[in-house]
Order: sequence, then C-alpha cells, then structure tokens
Amino acid sequence: MEENNLVDFFTAYLEKEPLFKNKSVLQSNFTPETIPHREEQIKTIANILAPALKLEKPSNLFIYGKTGTGKTVTIKFVAKNIERIAKQRNIPLKIIYLNCKLKKIADTEYRLAARIIREFGHEIPATGLPTDEVYKTLFELIDEKKQLVLLILDEIDQLVKKSGDEVLYNLTRVNAELKNSQISIIGISNDLIFIDHIDPRVKSSLSEEEIVFPPYNAIQLQSILLQRAEKAFKPNVLEEGVIEKCAAYAAREHGDARRALELLRVAGEIAERQNDSKIKIEHIDQAEEKIEKDRILDIVKTQPKQHQATLLAILNIFNQTNSRPIFTGEVYELYKQICLKTSLRPLTQRRISDIISELDMLGIISAKVISKGRYGRTREIASAISPTTQPKIKAILEEALNLK
Repeated sequence: MEENNLVDFFTAYLEKEPLFKNKSVLQSNFTPETIPHREEQIKTIANILAPALKLEKPSNLFIYGKTGTGKTVTIKFVAKNIERIAKQRNIPLKIIYLNCKLKKIADTEYRLAARIIREFGHEIPATGLPTDEVYKTLFELIDEKKQLVLLILDEIDQLVKKSGDEVLYNLTRVNAELKNSQISIIGISNDLIFIDHIDPRVKSSLSEEEIVFPPYNAIQLQSILLQRAEKAFKPNVLEEGVIEKCAAYAAREHGDARRALELLRVAGEIAERQNDSKIKIEHIDQAEEKIEKDRILDIVKTQPKQHQATLLAILNIFNQTNSRPIFTGEVYELYKQICLKTSLRPLTQRRISDIISELDMLGIISAKVISKGRYGRTREIASAISPTTQPKIKAILEEALNLK
C-alpha cells in the first residue's frame, strides 16, 4: 500500500462512526460497579474478610470454580470496597493482588517473594540472594508497622505447578514470624481438585474457608452481557439475537462469562473492520471461529517439545493421507524420525499413546481407542483442527522444533 493510500485509510478510520462507546467494559480485567448473580458469594466473602477492618486476621480463604464464573471479578470488587473504607478511616490495611499465571511473577518461590516485597516499595535483585534472606526482608517489611495484609493469589494452582507446594507452606507460616502485623491468604483456582493434591499441612491452613463458584446459566449470561453491552456500545448497534447467541455459545462452554464477553468484543471489532453499522449474528460466528483458532495456536505454542513432535508427526501423516483416520503405530514411526532430526530423545510408544490422549483432551485431535482383537488395542486419530488452520500450526511446530 502506498503512503498516500495509507494516510487516506487512517483518515477514513478516524472519521468513521465507531460502534464502541467504551471497549474496556468487555475486557476481563474490568471490575463493574455491580456484579449480578453473585450476591450470595459477595456476602460470604465480605463476612469472612470484614474482621480485617478491625485489624483482626480473617481466616485464609480458598475460592474455586471453572474459568469465567466470576471468581476474580468478585474478589476484586469486595477488596476494592474494603480498601475504600480502610482509606476513609485510616485503617492500616494493605491488599496485594497477584496473578500467578503471569510470567516472572510466580515461576519460582524467590520471584514470588520478591514480587510481594516490591508491593511494599522495596526493590531486591531479580535473582541471586538466598531464599531465606528474601523471606527475612519480606517479614521485616510487613512487620515494620502494625498492619493487616490480605494477599490474593489468583490461579494459585499455577504457582504450585511451577514452584511446588512448599511455597504455600512457607506463606501460611508467615504469621508465626510476625510481631506487629498479620497476613491472610486468599487463593483462587480454576482447578476444582487442585486442593486435594497438596500437602495436608498446607491444605488445612490454606483452606480454612472455602467458596465454590457455580457456572452461570444462559439466562444469567444474557443479563451480564446486556449490562456490559449497554456501557460498551453506542445505542442500537446490536442486532436482535446477538446477545442470546453469545450467551448460548458461552453456556455451552460451562457458563464462561469471560468467554461470552470476549465473543461480544471480538464480534464488535470484526463488524467495525467490515464497515458494518450493526453487530450481527454472523459476526458472533466469525468471532467464535477466530477465538477458537487463537486458542488452539496458543495451546500448540506452549506444549512441551515431545508433545509438539508428536503433533507434527500426526499433521504430516494427515497431509499425506487426505485426512483418513490414522493409528498410533504410524504416528510413532514418523515421530521417531522427527526426534532424529531434532536431537530429541524418543519416548516409548506407550508414552506417545499417553501424549495422544492429552492432545485429545485439549481438543486438538480426536482419538478413540479401538480393539484389534488378539493384536491388542490402538488409537484411531482424526484431526479436530480446521484445514485452514493446519498449515499455520505446522509452521509453529517446525519453528519450535528448529526444523525450518
């Protein structure tokens, strides 16, 4: 595109009537002024955390439920209101929110402690000090004055996955070291059985109080979408049926409000790009396709090398066989060839069979076990990826395995 054409394009873009009034309302980090269908959970959390305003340590709290059930938005909403009252009344209360899924926040115990220290306005090196020394600094900073600290650890299961549950044990023991202050931990997890797999000592102290967030149903999702859409879009830009379609898609995905809001936002962006004056049902379908494609690409990028090599073998066979079902044995043979080219140590066929099951659970392929009589059992594998996305995934895999 020539420079003049590009200038014309950007000028036309600025002069175009936008569909959005405030796009941030549809983003996952937005905290609304009211949270529908979570009144009971808000009341329970408020009751548990209220003693913090009297500088009495609340029970440690563990919140769990599937993605998009309102856990984070609810705890942030309650925390914001507690903080507001604490400021008005000069109550020495500090609330720290950390998302353990984000890189360089909780991938090691050291980094987590360093991040909490930073929240107190103190800097320490990103690496290099003994962990004991980092904890000593943390205790001193918390205990400098009489205060109560609420530490919210979102996606706490990711912290344990990366750093082990010893870090949780150390955090739940912090109060034993403090003389002036107290700290309460609020853990949030999408993994409903995560708490059953951690050290019993940690479990008993971490989950003194537990709250489960149930999924939203389609009607509840519709009212959430209507509330946000009113603030997000200009009047009369949503065609009839758009909200219902969005809610139906998300209800199918276990009542995920975050996904419903993302669908609506992406549909709005697609409509604007296509110069449409309204957001239509077809834009929701296009948004669903785009989000699903992006989700699969993200999953593929973050898989371990052995999983990537297995998937590449599967895709290469699909390309050669015109998408007929394929079997574990032929995948394993091609996988071993890929290992030779990439200096990966080949795993056993049994382990590759397990990896195929994991790829099936992620929705990248579908693999059903079939019996071959006295010859044992094998997996019949079919692709769950749209043909248009397959070349892109193949390119990602080849780059990740240094085959380009």
